[in-house]
Amino acid sequence: MRRPFIAANWKMNKTLNEAKNFANEFKELVKDVSDTDILVCVPYTLLCSMKNELKGTNINIGAENVFYEDSGAYTGEISALMIKDFAEFVIVGHSERRKYFGETNDIVNKKIKKALEHDLKVVFCIGETLEKREKGITKEIVGKQVREGLSGLEVISEITIAYEPVWAIGTGKTATPEQAQEMHSFIRDLLEELFGEDAAEKTRILYGGSVKPHNVKELMEKQDIDGGLVGGASLDAESFSKIVKFKGQ
Repeated sequence: MRRPFIAANWKMNKTLNEAKNFANEFKELVKDVSDTDILVCVPYTLLCSMKNELKGTNINIGAENVFYEDSGAYTGEISALMIKDFAEFVIVGHSERRKYFGETNDIVNKKIKKALEHDLKVVFCIGETLEKREKGITKEIVGKQVREGLSGLEVISEITIAYEPVWAIGTGKTATPEQAQEMHSFIRDLLEELFGEDAAEKTRILYGGSVKPHNVKELMEKQDIDGGLVGGASLDAESFSKIVKFKGQ
């Protein structure tokens, strides 16, 4: 049985004071949660503060991106070595990085390898656009992202997959539990093909795309949905706590 995993992706949101207020409220709301892993991924500017605010709690900290070199003349970039001073996790391959910053599957692959090299745990994002879904090539696109993103890896024990249909991110639209389950099952079958049955069974696959308190439980009831990568609803401590405590709904 895979342990549930609920992760927040704040994207480009929150000042230092806003983050501190969130941390103080949220850690009290979820302090009794012991059967679900909790992760909050924040902008680089907040990593140090959030590490201090959430020290000793049941909440893990992650970064939202990473560069694929250790150091050098890469103005504005942040390395895995820098991140690991403050966080255990990093998101790689989010659709917004692919769309706005031109990240290819090859770049994502290099970032994953660099993060793992420095003992960061990776939340690896994949997902199709509405255009690709309407063309009926969702599995082709997602399969290519998985194969190329994980190319050259022998083990995936420190990787969590996040399936995020791009058309559902921030739109209020959510894939039906059945649509999400179909894709999660497809991804797990592909992982089995690439890395073996044991690795596929142990790898957690999160759903992302307008996850809210009112729909998380129905999603989590599906066999291959192991958690959620939550955007907008994670910015409010009470809202996100309800998602984390989905079992009580």
